[in-house]
Amino acid sequence: MEQLNHLLENNRSWANGILANDPEFFKKLSTQQNPEYLWIGCSDSRVPANQITGLAPGEIFVHRNVANVVVETDFNVLAVMQYAVDVLKVKHIIICGHYGCGGVQAALENFRHGMIDNWLAGIRSLARRNQAELAALDSVSAVDRLCELNVLSQADHVARTTILEDAWERGQQVSIHSWIYRLNNGLITTLAPPITGSLDNSH
Repeated sequence: MEQLNHLLENNRSWANGILANDPEFFKKLSTQQNPEYLWIGCSDSRVPANQITGLAPGEIFVHRNVANVVVETDFNVLAVMQYAVDVLKVKHIIICGHYGCGGVQAALENFRHGMIDNWLAGIRSLARRNQAELAALDSVSAVDRLCELNVLSQADHVARTTILEDAWERGQQVSIHSWIYRLNNGLITTLAPPITGSLDNSH
């Protein structure tokens, strides 16, 4: 069986590099976690939250899944959100998709991919609701536009969870941000103003 020694060696080099700059870094990190940000992003290996935002370990709480989906029946994402909002008291929730997302592209295609089709059902519904706009675009642009629409839709889903509604009701300051990342230049774009309160009252 092939061993992953190169990864373990990379880890030691990384840890030594951190210690060279800040000998107390890991000691401080091990005693507290105090991030201001929750990142809900895609599982795509090319979109690592810490690196593309320039944040160190301990500064961002991260949840990733295929196509950065927030479904009210997914207890994994709800548990992460509840812990981030109620315990860690994050001030910002960032939904970050990326252009060319394979999950979004799969949701646009008319053939079976397997179990993932169930996960992507909400994005397929979103595509149907925006069919006229998407049909007017070439295939690459249609995927990219659906990536944007998906981020905006997931941000709305976050805002409508009882977790956020309760937090805003008790006066907690939490903003929801809709971002998208472009792989070929490494840049993040903001898609909409932050959601700072209940969608039923204000935006």
